[in-house]
Amino acid sequence: MTSTRGPGPVGRISVFFPMWNEEEYIERAVAAASVTCRELLASGDVLDYEIIVVDDASTDRTPELAAALAEEDEHVRVVRHPVNRKLGGSMRSGFEAAKGDVVLYTDADLPFEMRELVRALRVLQTYEVDIVSAYRLDRTGEGPRRAVYSFLYNGLVRAMFGTRVRDVNFAFKLVRREVLDHVALRSEGSFIDAELLVRAQKAGFEVLQIGVDYFPRTRGVSTLSSLGVIRTMLGEMWGLRRELRSLPARPTT
Repeated sequence: MTSTRGPGPVGRISVFFPMWNEEEYIERAVAAASVTCRELLASGDVLDYEIIVVDDASTDRTPELAAALAEEDEHVRVVRHPVNRKLGGSMRSGFEAAKGDVVLYTDADLPFEMRELVRALRVLQTYEVDIVSAYRLDRTGEGPRRAVYSFLYNGLVRAMFGTRVRDVNFAFKLVRREVLDHVALRSEGSFIDAELLVRAQKAGFEVLQIGVDYFPRTRGVSTLSSLGVIRTMLGEMWGLRRELRSLPARPTT
């Protein structure tokens, strides 16, 4: 499948952050995205931008801080979940709310320097791909248990779906609008990163990977390696596997 591409600036770029109880990070995250988006605007690489906070029924000060940021800056919008929908539900809400021609999703704790977005957008345009998916150059900061989980999970995704992505669940996906218009995501849990890449590649979209420096979370709590999250990921993985295997083979020409 060929996306609509061409020289010149991107009409609008959307950056969204799924957030649950991120009062310690939200202001820093939105500020970093704003600085980089304004840089892209000033350089003529984009004509407009928006920053979306997806508040997943937070119980701390995240909702009021998000509302204040949106009040201060017309480029900032808030999507509020009345009930907690986990990462998958938050990402689906973010992709649905985004109006940009290209959309970046990442975490509120800024696991990479936001200015990497400038490079990712240039790569997306130069190499005419549909998704830029980043991987961590140095993963020692995440701890041995998370590193082992990630290694096993990435290998399992490759074995089951043939998707050659080094760091499936890293929160850096820059996606063209054509992909989001074509691919229907269903995952409610953390498997949604893999689902996005698998469905996109099955549909003929191209994914290119870039390495970035990784900055581990220093505040708050990550739940990615909890047993409940892992069980949900594995269940959704097997569900997608069954779905794809039941699809009729494409006719050959």
